[in-house]
Amino acid sequence: MSGFDDGEEEYRGMVTVLLPEGSSEDFEVQAHLAGHFSPLTGDYRWKGRLSAEPGITRAYERGVRTVIVRTPDGHEGVGTLDTPNLWGGHPVNGSGTPPFAVPRIDLDD
Repeated sequence: MSGFDDGEEEYRGMVTVLLPEGSSEDFEVQAHLAGHFSPLTGDYRWKGRLSAEPGITRAYERGVRTVIVRTPDGHEGVGTLDTPNLWGGHPVNGSGTPPFAVPRIDLDD
């Protein structure tokens, strides 16, 4: 059970959150991410939450919204940070390539 929605792929574990180019900061945090293919838009949508990290909150307060989320196995996706939750963590969401492995689907002609 993912805790997000049935039929979604999911990842729980450590991720590296990289801030935009020009910043040398990156942060290791726990994450719970899940996603699914959206037939309406034709892309992959993913969302999740990052554990509390004061450095990410400081970056958010400076106006950083776009981050790269990378899992230890090298998968990465571009996500958007949202307002910190009650526990100091940040919701994050993205579309396109997710930061975790998903099953490969071959379409028949």
